[in-house]
Amino acid sequence: MNDESKKDYIAAPPPNEVVAAVEQPPRARVDDAVEESAGAKLERKKDYLEGFLAQKPAAVSGGEPGGELYEAIVAALKEIYDPEIPVNIYDLGLIYGVEVDEEGAAQVIMTLTTPHCPVAESMPGEVELRVGAVPGVRDAEVSLVWDPPWGPDKMTDEARLELGML
Repeated sequence: MNDESKKDYIAAPPPNEVVAAVEQPPRARVDDAVEESAGAKLERKKDYLEGFLAQKPAAVSGGEPGGELYEAIVAALKEIYDPEIPVNIYDLGLIYGVEVDEEGAAQVIMTLTTPHCPVAESMPGEVELRVGAVPGVRDAEVSLVWDPPWGPDKMTDEARLELGML
C-alpha cells in the first residue's frame, strides 16, 4: 500500500450546519430599486442590442444546416420535381434528412408519395446523381424509406400554396 491510500478523510459537516455558518445576504426590496429614466433605459437597451448585433455568428461547418455544402445539396434537391405534382421533392416533403460528414460524403434519406409511385425505380438514382454532382460532395448515398409514410402534412407552406391547398 502506498502513502496516498492511507490518507485520512474528513466527512463534510451536515448541510444545516454549513448554512448556519454562512451569513445570508440582505433581501432585495422594491423600495431599494433605482429609478431609471426612460432615456437611460433606452440607452441601456441600445447598448445591449448593439453588442448583440456585433457578435459574430458561431462557425457552422459545411455539412451542418446553414453550412455552404449542406445548403448547396438542398438547392440541388429543390431542382428535382415530382413528375406528377408540379412541386420540387424537397418542398413536397419527400426528403426526410440530409447528412454530410467532414469528408464530404452525403447521405439523403427520402421517401416517395406511395410505394407504387411510377418513378420509384428512377427517382432515388436521380437524387443520388444530382447530390453527387454538387461541388464538394465526395460521394452520395440515397436511402429510400417507407416509415413514416409520406402525407400531405409533410409539405411546406410554399408547396401547399402552389397546389392550392392553402
